[in-house]
Amino acid sequence: MGRSRGQRSRDKNKASLPQVPQNMKSDGIDEEYSAELADQADLEAQARANAANQRVKGKQRKS
Repeated sequence: MGRSRGQRSRDKNKASLPQVPQNMKSDGIDEEYSAELADQADLEAQARANAANQRVKGKQRKS
């Protein structure tokens, strides 16, 4: 049926087009934050997240 001979599909664009356009991709951060509504637990969580991000960035620079 043509599978063993490496035949390509008739649609040449199918292999080169991305599934999701690059300008529609997000960075994975999809949350809203309001400083006026934050309580102490939110502030602590934000501080831990910032510290973790700094550690990750530090490891990436060393590699």
